[in-house]
Amino acid sequence: MSIVVTSLLIITISFLHYQQYPIYKWEFILEYIKDNRQKEDFKSIASKLGYSENDKILIIHADDVGLSKSVNESTFESFKNNSITSASIIMNTYEMDEGLKFAVENPNYDFGVHLTVTSEWKYHKWGGILDKNKVPSLHNKSNNFYWNKRKFVKNADLKEIKMELQAQIDLAKSMGLKPSHIDSHEGALFFDPNIFQIYVDLAVENDLLAFVPIEASMHFNGELEKPNNAVIVDQFHMLHEGTNVEEIENFYFDVVENLKPGLSQIIIHLGKDEPILKEITVDHPNFDYRWRQKDHDIMNSKEFKNLLEKNDIKLISWIDLKKVIL
Repeated sequence: MSIVVTSLLIITISFLHYQQYPIYKWEFILEYIKDNRQKEDFKSIASKLGYSENDKILIIHADDVGLSKSVNESTFESFKNNSITSASIIMNTYEMDEGLKFAVENPNYDFGVHLTVTSEWKYHKWGGILDKNKVPSLHNKSNNFYWNKRKFVKNADLKEIKMELQAQIDLAKSMGLKPSHIDSHEGALFFDPNIFQIYVDLAVENDLLAFVPIEASMHFNGELEKPNNAVIVDQFHMLHEGTNVEEIENFYFDVVENLKPGLSQIIIHLGKDEPILKEITVDHPNFDYRWRQKDHDIMNSKEFKNLLEKNDIKLISWIDLKKVIL
């Protein structure tokens, strides 16, 4: 191995560790360095949706429904204001019942299951749907999920991961939800090839779509074949860690003004500046109550909606995609 390649590997591994990206397979690290991304067959999807390959098609998606009443309230309000086109529910949170009830009573709104295997907040913790005795490798000594992705990937048993994730999907369906898709809380299922395959398999086995950010599409360069259920989003946008609150509006406006033709998704984290959400997000400046209030204000503003119209953005949902793909 040349000095240049070795140096690139060291730099990349250091970057991945700093960003808490748990990528430990050399093959995938090399694919990451080479940036061998796959593309979705956008021309076919656009045509089936009634659009052209030159159109800018966008999903505005809200994560973390069920985290708190504040997050739920903001999400429900944003759906009613036509400010978002999709959302997903964490099934092992304390306020998920409220989210499920709204989703079941409003089947015209698009909801997916936010598959969750980490518990990142300092004091507001959760474990799995299944008893810890059935999936011990997913839990720490306090009976909670691990707080970060690295610990999850290093400790979790593959069989137990699939059992827990299937239980989350089953619970959502048993409560009346007809989910359109699955996605991954904190992206924890996107890094390890074996875990990613479980994620894709669950989509196929449950007749759901699976959100795949283009960075994770490199998993399809090896033995894993891409099924129709796995939808690669060519342009995926979410606030970067360390973003200042004052920069958030400019971030979203820049995304819209620079959107290219293709399939895009903006992932937002809604909520309101309320005491309970402040308690949940304490000592966690990324995706905290301030970010969530800002996301709510921007997405529900006339200025942002006018910008979407000015740039001729076509808004769709995961339900729309499911109708033409599966």
